[in-house]
Amino acid sequence: MQSLEQFFARFPALENISTVLAVGTACLGIILLAFLADIIARRVIVAWIHRFLSASDSERDNIILRNKVFERLSHQAPAIVIYMLAPAALMQWPSVGGFVATAALVYMVINGVLFLDALINTGQEVYRTYAISRQFPIKSFVQVAKMAIYFLALVAVLSLVLGQSPLSLLAGFGALTAVLMFVFKDPILGFVSGIQLSANRMVAVGDWIEMPSYNVDGDVMEIALTTVKIRNFDKTITTVPTQALISESFKNWRGMTETGGRRIKRAINIDVSAIRFCDREMLQRFSKIQYISEYIAAKQTELDAFNAEKGADPETLVNGRRLTNVGTFRAYIEAYLDNHPKISKSLTFLVRQLQPTENGLPIEIYVFSLDTNWINYEKIQADIFDHILAAAPEFDLRVFQNPTGGDFRSWQQIAA
Repeated sequence: MQSLEQFFARFPALENISTVLAVGTACLGIILLAFLADIIARRVIVAWIHRFLSASDSERDNIILRNKVFERLSHQAPAIVIYMLAPAALMQWPSVGGFVATAALVYMVINGVLFLDALINTGQEVYRTYAISRQFPIKSFVQVAKMAIYFLALVAVLSLVLGQSPLSLLAGFGALTAVLMFVFKDPILGFVSGIQLSANRMVAVGDWIEMPSYNVDGDVMEIALTTVKIRNFDKTITTVPTQALISESFKNWRGMTETGGRRIKRAINIDVSAIRFCDREMLQRFSKIQYISEYIAAKQTELDAFNAEKGADPETLVNGRRLTNVGTFRAYIEAYLDNHPKISKSLTFLVRQLQPTENGLPIEIYVFSLDTNWINYEKIQADIFDHILAAAPEFDLRVFQNPTGGDFRSWQQIAA
């Protein structure tokens, strides 16, 4: 600056304004240097980094490019030039030089926060590319980190503008703790709930959950700081407070997926009036059914031996032990399901009778499908019961059904 003033002072016409000309020339030089620093940072360094990342096939490199991490960092270069050189150029006017330096610092703080925001977003997207992200979502932690960064940036900007120490401002904020706790009550509760959800693996992105109190039945899309977003099977989206998953009950179907089996629990009702002991003709007919031919032979041998030992009269079916058509039908269902390729043999496998009711005798099937996909599961279940309902008459059984209008018309025709 002294050299510039001495240079302009050599000219008699400029001697009185040599200081102003020196300052103007220095400011123009700073602007040119800042512009040059911006070109080098963005057009050279950042462009080279982009070419290097673009040549890679990695999706993670594309994430860095998409979030413009290095572009935001490059904006610091001209601000640094102005901050370092402006006070020297404006030393004749310290207040102006201090204002420019403070403005440059404020810009650097704001731009630094935007850079950290982009960097955090990049890290979060990269984390989502790993399988563990479905079990341990970190969005709530990311949001808390962003809130902390923006809060500290606000304190830094206020301290620069007001000219006070950041510690004194933080002490002032400490007096407002009760107010801040009230204002940020939901984020704090959501953060604590998010930690519990992740630590206990209660719910993760992609889980199918049911929460009747919120009319929720669908897949978890996102677990954020204060809300959990669920896409229901009717394609609607429901937003539930994060703390609600801690304070209220919900059903998570993740265990079904991890186990690899989806439960089939359904019963058919047999008309009790159709149940009877099996006579020889029925046994001969049932013996031709592939799945239970060996069962009938073995069972008949066992029962004949037992009845002979007890001296039971074979002429009357009620004497001794006898096969029944409903018991044989139940054995057939077990054999049919045991030979079904889509039914698990390692999980619970049960065909049982329930207590008879006014609607007949329930025969309940309690098994697990190997295919947990909803559409395939429903097809498997429907095929099984199609077959069972059609097979019941082969055992001289009737599936119970309340009388319909067609039944009444048939009775009227018979009566007429």
